[in-house]
Amino acid sequence: MSHHSVFIIDDDAAVRDSLLVLLRGEGIRARGFCSGVDFFANLPGDATACVITDMRMPDMDGAEVVKRLMERRGGAWPIIVITGHADVPMVVQMMKAGIVDFIEKPFDPPMLIETVRGCLARLTDLDQVQSARAGAQLRLDRLTPRERQVFDALIQGASNKDIAITLDISPRTVEVFRAKVMTKMEADSLSALVRMGLMLG
Repeated sequence: MSHHSVFIIDDDAAVRDSLLVLLRGEGIRARGFCSGVDFFANLPGDATACVITDMRMPDMDGAEVVKRLMERRGGAWPIIVITGHADVPMVVQMMKAGIVDFIEKPFDPPMLIETVRGCLARLTDLDQVQSARAGAQLRLDRLTPRERQVFDALIQGASNKDIAITLDISPRTVEVFRAKVMTKMEADSLSALVRMGLMLG
């Protein structure tokens, strides 16, 4: 079972309930909301989740749901839009707004499950990236000021000789600091260190 939840927003109780039964039958945690207003009034606190929203709903339509979700959660909450009234301009507009997929009613259950699983897999990848970034940041914070200077220079592609000139130290001293940086950052190669630097921005 995925540890991520799927939130369904649809004013049609029959459609909402059928989606809940379908997803739960696949071992996916799912919760339903009768409208966008209901959803945002009871906005779950999950750091990451998948949202399935109907397009045409009273009070707040799917486009407004997508807009508000992107503002609050960004890509951490992938969105699937389902509708019985799809047209090309609408699809393009919604894809540009950040939705992951667009499914027309009546939807094919296996296709919907496959789409949801794709979203959940993406969230798992995102969790792993965030965890790796947090770990790398902790290690980076443990570097001394001088080690941090060497780290910054290394991920910019500077050679030992260039670093020595810039920091006004000997190339041998640079090698010592470089070894300390590699050990503290738990990097087994320069490329691994550079990847950490890119990941940390």
